[in-house]
Amino acid sequence: MSASEFVIVGGGLAAGTAASTLRDEGFDGHITLIAGEAHKPYIRPPLSKAFLARLDESELWVQPDAWWHEHDVDVRSGQHARSLDTDGRKVVLEGGATVPFDRLLLATGAAPRRLDVPGADAEGIHYLRTLEDSRGIREATEAGDKRVVVVGSGWIGMEVAATVRGFGNEVTVVSHSEVPLSAALDDELGEVFAGLHLDHGVRLVRGADVQAFRVADGRVTGVVHSAGEVDADLVVVGIGAVPLVGIAEDAGFEVENGILVDAGMHAGFSDVFAAGDAADPFHPVLGRQLRSEHWANAIGTGRTAALNMLDRGVEYDDIPYFYTDQFDLGMEFSGYAPLMPGTHVVYRGDLAAREFVSFWVTGEGRVVAGMNVNVWDVNEQVQGLIRSARPVDEARLADPTVPLGDLVADA
Repeated sequence: MSASEFVIVGGGLAAGTAASTLRDEGFDGHITLIAGEAHKPYIRPPLSKAFLARLDESELWVQPDAWWHEHDVDVRSGQHARSLDTDGRKVVLEGGATVPFDRLLLATGAAPRRLDVPGADAEGIHYLRTLEDSRGIREATEAGDKRVVVVGSGWIGMEVAATVRGFGNEVTVVSHSEVPLSAALDDELGEVFAGLHLDHGVRLVRGADVQAFRVADGRVTGVVHSAGEVDADLVVVGIGAVPLVGIAEDAGFEVENGILVDAGMHAGFSDVFAAGDAADPFHPVLGRQLRSEHWANAIGTGRTAALNMLDRGVEYDDIPYFYTDQFDLGMEFSGYAPLMPGTHVVYRGDLAAREFVSFWVTGEGRVVAGMNVNVWDVNEQVQGLIRSARPVDEARLADPTVPLGDLVADA
């Protein structure tokens, strides 16, 4: 397809991947990318891990700065899409300017979920979504000797807690959940991460709801929760994210847990697609919608949307994948979260030493998810077991002397 106007709304990994894919696949029409933030498209996972620890921007960018000019992509950094005119095929920007499109990709991302309690607008309360957010947390914590309270024990909260603890700060995690990460994993594996943090001096306040922030002279000085209070020089809130779907909803798109799209990322209007955190795609393996906020999903859905903007007729059926780095623990997870309830976990390796692979196995013996902790170069085999959808011998699955590749072949 040539001599066309393709517009991408968004400045994250899904948007950047889509633009890169279009050029890699030979699209020679005009591409406008409305980035919103004052940057070229960048990758967000390092904001709570490597970038927060080292402020090395080289790990962030989807493409080098010069790439966008060399590949004739018009990046509108710092400009925001206000509304869509689907009949007139144009995006209306803040200020009233319009950008016409023949095909449109909405990769508007997500925003941090906010706490609505007394004192929530005080200085020193941080959320993490943008490069500037990460810089602000780093600048406030890098000298150490601060009392840092992290609200929330999901991936963002625990990663930030690990990183700022590494600077020498006193860190307390206050969480509604009794077990960190239990919603994503289970209680037993959540306790592996809890033990990791406790071993590194992080204090955990479990099963507590934040009721207010204590404030003096406009600045946060503590967190009041249902189990008591904790002093704070600064607070980082990590309690999840909500997809940014307002522009799509206002234009009449169907929105539930994100912008509803099919497995090809097509939205409800002709020539309009959605990808990344804002999209809620149909997953052909599960036979249901499955929204994911992780790095691999942004790449996969961004690429799929771009290919179908070029009429390639592909479906996104990747197994969800994410990773984390906390202290001396590195982990990769692959699997279908909706299929995990009711399964049992089979372990291969040493749980106490935090060097193991865990498998979520159904009553029929099918592996539906797997997580490797400080064990490397096995994720491809884990995904092979999941994708096979066939029963495995659990005794062999648990035996580290049996190569996982043999189990994939047997399945």
